[in-house]
Amino acid sequence: MGRLIAFVLFIALLVPAAALARAWSLAAGRRAVAAAAVGFVELSPAGSAELSRQAVHGRRVRQLGWLLGVAGIVASVVLFAEASVFLWLPALAAGLLAGVLLAEVTRPRPRWAVARPARRPARGEQVSLVLLWSMRAAVAGELVTAVLLGSSGHLSDAALTALVVTAALGWLLAELALARVLFRPLPAEGADLPVDEAQRTWTAHLVVAGASVLALVPLGVLLLVAGVDLGDEVRDGAGLLPVALVAGGFGALAAGLAVAGYLLTWLRPLRQGAAALA
Repeated sequence: MGRLIAFVLFIALLVPAAALARAWSLAAGRRAVAAAAVGFVELSPAGSAELSRQAVHGRRVRQLGWLLGVAGIVASVVLFAEASVFLWLPALAAGLLAGVLLAEVTRPRPRWAVARPARRPARGEQVSLVLLWSMRAAVAGELVTAVLLGSSGHLSDAALTALVVTAALGWLLAELALARVLFRPLPAEGADLPVDEAQRTWTAHLVVAGASVLALVPLGVLLLVAGVDLGDEVRDGAGLLPVALVAGGFGALAAGLAVAGYLLTWLRPLRQGAAALA
C-alpha cells in the first residue's frame, strides 16, 4: 500500500510541470497573432525603422551572454575547484539566459510619438498571469529551498550564494523589463500599434521564460539533492517526504526544460520582411 501511495504522490507532483508546459503552448497563440498583425499591416517608416533598430539591439546584447557564460565558468573554477567540471554547462546556460534578460531590459524606447493623453496596456494583454505568477513562485521556491539546504549544511556557502544571487538577479531583471513595457505609453499612430504590441508581447514572454528557467532548473536539482539525502525508502507516512522531494525535483526539471524549449521559439524573428525582435 505504501508503494502505491508513493507512486500516486510521485505522479501528482508531476502534474504542475505538465500544466505549465500546457500554459506555454497556449502562449504560442499570442506569438502567432502578434506576428500576423505585424505582417498584415502597412507599417509607417517609423515602425519599420523601429523594428530594425530593436532587432539589432537584441542580437548585440544577447551575444554578450556568451561572455557572461565564460565568466561564469571561470567563477565556478575559482569557487568550486575540481567540482566545477560539472558546472561549466549550467554556467554557460545561465550566461546565455542573462543575455536574453539584459537584451529585453535595456531595449531602447521607441521613437514614435505617443498617444495624448497617455494610454497604457493591461498586464494581462502582454503575458498570461498564470505564466507570470508561476515564474514568481518558482523563484520564491528556489530561494527558500536553497536557504533551507544551506542552513542544514547540505550546501556550501559558495553554492548557496551563487544560487541566491543568480535567482534574485534574474527575477529583478525580469520585473524591470515587465515594468518598462507596462508603463510605456502606447503609440499615437494606428499603423504602429501592431509593432508596439508585438514588441511588448515578445519582451514579456522572453523575460518570464528566462527567469523561469533560471529558477526551475536549480530548484529541481536542489529538491533531488534533498530527497536523496533523506533517503528513498518508503516505510510509513513520514517516509513519503523523500518521494515528494524527488518527484518535485523531477517535475521542476521537466518544467524548466519545457519552458526553455518555448523560450527558443520566442527568439525566432518575425516573418514577411518585418524581421524584428530577433
